[in-house]
Order: sequence, then C-alpha cells, then structure tokens
Amino acid sequence: MNSQTADRFDFSELGPRDRYKLLIGSVVPRPIAWVTTVDENGIPNAAPFSFFNCLSSDPAILALGVENHADMRFKDTGHNIRMTEEFTVNIVGFDNLDAMNVTAVPFASGVDEIKAAGLTMIPGEFVSCPQIAEAPVRFECKRHVTLSIGRSREIILGEVLAMHARPGLVNDRFHVDAAALDALGRMGGHGYCRSNEVFDLPTMSEAEWRTRASHVIEGT
Repeated sequence: MNSQTADRFDFSELGPRDRYKLLIGSVVPRPIAWVTTVDENGIPNAAPFSFFNCLSSDPAILALGVENHADMRFKDTGHNIRMTEEFTVNIVGFDNLDAMNVTAVPFASGVDEIKAAGLTMIPGEFVSCPQIAEAPVRFECKRHVTLSIGRSREIILGEVLAMHARPGLVNDRFHVDAAALDALGRMGGHGYCRSNEVFDLPTMSEAEWRTRASHVIEGT
C-alpha cells in the first residue's frame, strides 16, 4: 500500500480522544512505568504509566508522560515529582499484572493503593521514593526537566541514578535476560502483551547488505 491508497487521518480535524485512540493503537507495544513517589509529607504513591520510554544513555534519561485530572489538577505522581524532584520507575513483569492493575484504580482520597495491591515497599538508596520489591527491575531517578506541553499533560524527564535488578537477570556483560524479565507492554485500549518471546536481527554492515542485494538480483 502506498500513500495514495492509505487511509488518512488529519489530526487537525480530530478531537483529543480520537487522536489518543489512533496513537495508542499504533505506537505499540509501549513499556510501562510503574512509578513510585512520595509527597512532601513522605506518604508513598504508586501508579502505572504507558506513555513512557528510555530516551538517552548519556546522560541516562527516562521520560514519563503524566496526564492531569480532568479539572487540570495535578495527579499524585505529577504533584509529588514537582514537590520532591524524585521518582522510581519499577518495570512491570507479567507476575506483577494484577498488582499493577490495582494501583491504576482511581481510588478515593485516603485509600492506600499500595496496601490494596499487596505490594512490598523497600527503601530507596539514592532517592527518598520507595521501590516495589516485587518488580523485576527498578530505576531510581531524579527530575532532570519538566516540559509543559499543554494544560492536560506534562512530560517529565528523569536522570537514572541507579538500577536494581532481580538476581540473575543481568549477566556479566550487562545484558538483560528478556525472557526472564518477561516485561509487560501496553497495546491499544485495554490490551497488553508480553516480551518473553523475542528474536535477534543484527544490523547489517553496508558490505553485508550489498552481498545480500547482489544475491537477490542474481536470483531474479
């Protein structure tokens, strides 16, 4: 299919909700940041975010897309990072699925979603935010910069200070065992996927590409 036959969606003609559905259904799978923070009184919070990714290794930067409430008030995660400038990203493994989903429930004020999810909090070593002991990988971060891109959402860039991994997950060459990690990915709507089935596809050199191209031409 070329551009002449593709269905076109002009984002200037679409409302935010329709743009959202097209984006989250197409930009997949998205990793999930299970973010733990504390407020100015030291009360912890945990919430999952699928507008999340790694953007840089030098410096080591993770990015969160944090939405505000419908009335534009900051949600707990955004407020807490604004006040403390710290957060921890816990990677969601398949065995964390149910607990992660509980922390996404819009509980009334005063409900401890961490306790409701049955999670174990362990103290941070580099930041004041706790880590989720059940998560296979945890990144302790300090706020690098916050980008206000509109009234409804902000993008928070965090510099990774330290990573903690489940024993045996990382080898002596700093390679993470993808099958053992078994991280969840977010699809469109309520969809999720698992990352425990992977395949390798090395990037070719130009010489390798030319060799392969010549074989294709010779075989036609």
